[in-house]
Amino acid sequence: MKCRLLCIFFGLLQLSCTSQTKKINGVSFVAASQPANQTHVDPVISVNANYAAIMPFGFMRKLNTTDVIHNTDRQWFGETRKGAKQYSELLQKNNIKIMIKPQIWVWNGEFTGFIEMESEEDWKAFEKSYESFILEYASLAEELKAEMYCIGTELHKFVAARPAFWKELITKVKKVYKGKLTYAENWDSFDKVPFWEALDFIGIDAYFPLSEEKIPSLENLQKGWQSHKQKIVSLSEKLQRKILFTEYGYRSMEYTGKEPWDSSRSGKVLNLKAQEIALQALYNEFWKEEWFAGGFIWKWFINDEKVGGLENNQFTPQNKPAEAIVRENYKKHE
Repeated sequence: MKCRLLCIFFGLLQLSCTSQTKKINGVSFVAASQPANQTHVDPVISVNANYAAIMPFGFMRKLNTTDVIHNTDRQWFGETRKGAKQYSELLQKNNIKIMIKPQIWVWNGEFTGFIEMESEEDWKAFEKSYESFILEYASLAEELKAEMYCIGTELHKFVAARPAFWKELITKVKKVYKGKLTYAENWDSFDKVPFWEALDFIGIDAYFPLSEEKIPSLENLQKGWQSHKQKIVSLSEKLQRKILFTEYGYRSMEYTGKEPWDSSRSGKVLNLKAQEIALQALYNEFWKEEWFAGGFIWKWFINDEKVGGLENNQFTPQNKPAEAIVRENYKKHE
């Protein structure tokens, strides 16, 4: 009897440890001009991902225009409702869970955090258009039975200026979609969002500056995380919500930890090792924590054989040494 009780105890302990280490091991599955097929999903499976963020897009001509243009025939297939549904259903058939994450692109790549209207009339028109965009994809998320829905990405000025709108929007989304909700705020504004308690996860696009070094060491990068991590943990504890990195990633270039949000093309010196080290530092600091839900690496393109590679200094880890880092760490927490 004593032996049997000990076996049960250790079995439960093992189960508890396993459940504590399981994470959202996500990829940001970039919209493309064509439908996805199994060859596009196999690399996602290979990297041990268990989640994918599907990202339909809305477009704005300027930071102060009132229309969010979405779900039109002029967009790429993957940016529309039809495309997001096709991608999601194919991934679901392969046991990959889904977060639907509609995003806005402002012409010329201007930062969405600066979207701001010039009058009350414009704000109301913009809110009506944004609500239409978000409810469109909330209904898709419900149709798909997606595990998670993200109600916005990096919209700091909009959130700060119109808190009542966001409260009402969340109520409307919950009438349409019954799964888990988050919002993706930029690394420098995540603690200013007034509605986290109405959502299930605190979503952060985690491009925190960590190091001024040209090729930072693992130790230097982990040290660079400490002040940010303290702030993150404090908010998680205060609001009793787990942290989700709705985006995270590093470019394969020198100074990759200095301004990780930088997506500019010129003057960036290729360094594959720096990307490996930066990703490993992040996994070391966060994937073991109970208050941390997981994250979605930025970016993962569907045409795997045509992207990334040893001469590419952009964010994707595909066909680079960093891909093995993702695979190994996701395997530990799958």
